[in-house]
Amino acid sequence: MLYWLTALSDGGDFFNLFRYITFRAGGAFLTALIFGFLFGKPLINVLRKRQGKGQPIRDDGPAGHFSKAGTPTMGGLLIVGALVTSTLIWARWDNPYVWMVLFVTLAYAAIGFADDYAKVSKQNTKGVSGRMRMALGIVIAALASLWATLHHPEMLQNQLALPIFKDTLVNLGLFYIPFSIVVIVGAANAVNLTDGLDGLAIMPAMIAASTLGVIAYAVGRVDFTEYLDVHYVPGTGEILIFTAALFGGGLGFLWYNAPPAAVFMGDTGSLALGGALGAIAVATKHELVLAVVGGLFVVEALSVIIQVLYFKRTGRRVFLMAPIHHHYEKKGWAEPTIVIRFWIISLILAMIGLATLKVR
Repeated sequence: MLYWLTALSDGGDFFNLFRYITFRAGGAFLTALIFGFLFGKPLINVLRKRQGKGQPIRDDGPAGHFSKAGTPTMGGLLIVGALVTSTLIWARWDNPYVWMVLFVTLAYAAIGFADDYAKVSKQNTKGVSGRMRMALGIVIAALASLWATLHHPEMLQNQLALPIFKDTLVNLGLFYIPFSIVVIVGAANAVNLTDGLDGLAIMPAMIAASTLGVIAYAVGRVDFTEYLDVHYVPGTGEILIFTAALFGGGLGFLWYNAPPAAVFMGDTGSLALGGALGAIAVATKHELVLAVVGGLFVVEALSVIIQVLYFKRTGRRVFLMAPIHHHYEKKGWAEPTIVIRFWIISLILAMIGLATLKVR
């Protein structure tokens, strides 16, 4: 919205700053951060009052989690509120990719909100049925994938770009939309599975989003793409503002989610964040890089898949408990140890993901 102030500029004054994506990204970060600090405590008080007993705790979970009973959930409202408000203030409203990512974020947040509300109101861990969540998620992802494809340059439409092998494009044809759906739905559910310890999901999501934001900025500038030898996707640079807002809103939330958490993000936050990551990857044609940058989420999801399939086949378990962060809890690792070590892994994977931009 503030981009419109450039109309008041003569080319060399303060208003000219609003032309620069980096300046507006900094403004988006600060706006979202302030939003989180201003509304965090009031939101937690409202959630605690409305929810009473808070998020129900699984009976079969680690014993240490029973001490968290009564902690309110739906804290993702703080993250989503901060990043959406900040993005609308600082991003250009004529950019289709910004609206595509916002659409996915808000739609998945709505699914998560319904699930959290069902869990809290009924005081059980079931919530909305898995089939309903999956069906809605697929529809949202399909719309977003089609949206992105229609706005991609013609030479990139329905093409899968390969990292490192930068001149290589794989034409998926009619299979590109289903592939993109898998990326978005998979990312949303992977982040959702990771959200099981205080602070565990939010920091890796912030790291992954920041990395994808840098990539979006790079592939949205023709001079950068020529130097980095990556495919040019005009308009994606504006996504950096969204990711900056996500980072600021995430920090504001982490202030209250740090152990011991005063609030959980719930499915409201985890589905929204995961969906956003998947949508950004599709918009920037970096779907495969997301698997590296968000590698922690991939491992968490795979641990559940492996556990379920192996148990159905043999009646035995590979892990003491899935997702894998619970496995380490069962082995006696302290919760902060798991969280911080997983953060470190996420940062390492982010650096590897960035390295794919310039490999000779």
